[in-house]
Amino acid sequence: MTAVQLYPARWWHRLDDGRIQCDLCPQACRLRDGQRGACFVRRREGEQLVLTTYGYASGFCVDPIEKKPLAHFYPGSSVLSFGTVGCNLACKFCQNWDISTSRDIERLQDQASPEAIARTAVQLGCRSVAFTYNDPVIFAEYAIDVADACRATGLNAVAVTAGYINDEPRREFYAHMDAANVDLKAFTDDFYAKITRSHLQPVLDTLTYLSGETSVWFEVTTLLIPGHNDSDDELRRMSEWLLTELGPDVPLHFSAFHPDHHMRDVPPTPPATLRRARRIAMDAGLRYVYTGNVHDVAGDTTWCPDCGEPLVVRDWYRIIDYRLTPDGRCPECGFAVAGHFAESAGDFGPRRIPVRIAD
Repeated sequence: MTAVQLYPARWWHRLDDGRIQCDLCPQACRLRDGQRGACFVRRREGEQLVLTTYGYASGFCVDPIEKKPLAHFYPGSSVLSFGTVGCNLACKFCQNWDISTSRDIERLQDQASPEAIARTAVQLGCRSVAFTYNDPVIFAEYAIDVADACRATGLNAVAVTAGYINDEPRREFYAHMDAANVDLKAFTDDFYAKITRSHLQPVLDTLTYLSGETSVWFEVTTLLIPGHNDSDDELRRMSEWLLTELGPDVPLHFSAFHPDHHMRDVPPTPPATLRRARRIAMDAGLRYVYTGNVHDVAGDTTWCPDCGEPLVVRDWYRIIDYRLTPDGRCPECGFAVAGHFAESAGDFGPRRIPVRIAD
């Protein structure tokens, strides 16, 4: 059995009835001694709240940055990715349910200090470290320390998250991040309440906060589930909100659902649905809209919004043509593409390499 380190958690307060309330996310779990929050990893221990997964991971892999997905953050580069266990949402369609719903601490097979993670990422030639597989919000203290260790060595920190977090921890969490992909699961609170046991507004608050008050580069992903969040009306309203509140330059990824977890009776997303969603979003005025989990070179490619030239051509996670200038402009018309780009694309490709961390 893995020995669990009880790390003092932040963002909580005592209630008059003797319980402790966790203030990290809108779930607002109220705990008596020994009880865990909805995320499973934050537990009351005596008169304090502790994080039970600090310093532990369910596994490390080197991935392409496009898999996060991030299309405008150093294309072709490699990223050291890891997660822990648990989640503060309960998505019926979760594609990583074996990790996010796990109550088995033995899944935390890898122990690694923040410094060891950063050192390993440098040794492996990665440009970034990503908190992914499950939501880094629930292990924010660990993610922040890892992000600081990464920045000290010149690495970027990337959060792949549902964005379900309260105001105060949101400000501190993103102050340590360089990039994020935020999962906007749908555009109705009914979907969020019934399918994820959460609410839409805190996620929209995270998106507007990132856009208006930080320098974090972020992109948005929506997993399209047939019959649940893929109607023309909902996609149009979502796209119009993104345009109005975040602007035209935030990349949007539409990803294909496959039957999993508690939604195995729902069919997979047809590629035509992703293409339809992409067209609706582009017609609304969004400049960079992508398709994911399907083979679609056109939907993977970054196109110049001004002259229509293909600038970063992708085939799955492989970059087959990269035409951006060193300052991120179209070589044909000079249009400045939003994002963070290098003089040339990375060549990591579609590999996925499991690694172990030596502390």
